[in-house]
Amino acid sequence: MNSSRAEPTPEAAPHEGGGNGLLWVLIAAAVLFALVRPRAPMDYIRLVDWQTIGALAGLLAITQGVERSGMLQAAAARLLARTDDLRSLVLLLAASAAVLSALVTNDVSLFLLVPLTRVLATQAHLPLARLVVIEALAVNAGSALTPIGNPQNLFLWHRSGESFLSFVAMMGPTVGVMLFWLFTAIWFGVPRIPIALKPSSEAAPVQPRLLALSGLLFVGFVIALDRHWLLAGLGVVFGAFLLLRPRVLLGVDWALLAIIALMFVDLRQLAELPAVATLLGGLPIGEGWRAYLAAILTSQFISNVPAAIVLDPFVHDLPALAAGVSVGGFGCVLGSLANLIALRLAKLPNGLREFHRLSIPFLLVCGASALLLRLG
Repeated sequence: MNSSRAEPTPEAAPHEGGGNGLLWVLIAAAVLFALVRPRAPMDYIRLVDWQTIGALAGLLAITQGVERSGMLQAAAARLLARTDDLRSLVLLLAASAAVLSALVTNDVSLFLLVPLTRVLATQAHLPLARLVVIEALAVNAGSALTPIGNPQNLFLWHRSGESFLSFVAMMGPTVGVMLFWLFTAIWFGVPRIPIALKPSSEAAPVQPRLLALSGLLFVGFVIALDRHWLLAGLGVVFGAFLLLRPRVLLGVDWALLAIIALMFVDLRQLAELPAVATLLGGLPIGEGWRAYLAAILTSQFISNVPAAIVLDPFVHDLPALAAGVSVGGFGCVLGSLANLIALRLAKLPNGLREFHRLSIPFLLVCGASALLLRLG
C-alpha cells in the first residue's frame, strides 16, 4: 500500500458531533431545576467537579497544540503506509484504546487517539464516525479493568479496600466479555478491504518547537494533576500558550467544558431528589442481578460515575455494582462522560445517531452476556 502525503492541518471545525443541541437541553434542565428547587448561587458552583473541568481544559489546550504542530498528520501518514486493510486499522485503534484506557484513564486515551483518527480520515476514505464510536466503546471496556482506568472504578476501589490486583481480578471476567464482543463485532462487521487514500496535497510541516512545548506541558500538567496542583498547572499551560502560541487557544472546545459543567449541575440535582433516594431505598437492589441491572439502568440517566456514588449506600455487592456501572457506560451517550468527549473531539455531523446505532445493541449484548456470566 502506497503512502500518502498529509493534508495541511485543518482549521477548527464546528463541533457538531457532541451536539450543541445537548448544551441547550442541559441549559433548559438547569433552568427547570432552578425554578422548581431554587438554591443559592454558590450551591450551583459547588455542584460542579472543578477538578474534572480543569483537567479537561488543560488537556484540550494541549491537544490543540499537538494537532497544530503537524505531528498527528505525519503519524497518520506513516500509519496508513504500514496498514494493509481497513479491518487491521480498526483492530489496531480499538486495541490501543482499550490498553491505554486501562493505564492512563479513558479520557486521556481519547485525547490521544481521537484527534489522530480524525486526521487519518483527512488522508484516506475512512468511516470516521464508526471508528470514533468503536474507540469510545473500547475505552469504556478497557478502562473498567483497573482501579485507575476511570473515575467510578477509583471511587469504588477506595470504598472497597481491595488491593489493586484483587480489583483487577474481580473486573477481569466482565471486561473480557465486553472486549470479546467488541473485537467480534469488528472482525465480522468491518470488511477487510484496502484503504483508499485521498489525493495527496502539500504536507503540513511539522513544527518541532510547538510539538516539544505541547509534550513538555503534557508531562508537567499530568504531574500537577497527580500532586493536586490544578490551578498552578492550568496557569502554566494557558500562560505558555498565550505568550508563545496564542492561536492554539482559539481551537479549544469551550462548549464541551460548558456541557460537562452543566451535566454535573443537572445530574447531581437529579440524584439529590428525595423521590430518587426513596425509590432506590425501597427497591430490592442490594445484591446480585438486581444490583447489576440497577447500576446499568441508573447509568443511562445520570451517567456511570454519579450512578456509582448514588447507588453505593443501597448496593452491598461490589462486583455487581462495579460491573453494572462499567457496562452502563454503553447505551445512551450520557452513560459515560467518555462517550461525549469522543464525539466532541471528533467533530462529527450526526455523531449522536451513529453512536446510538452501535452503542445500544452493544449494551444489550454485553449486558446480557455479563449477566449470564455472573449467574453461571
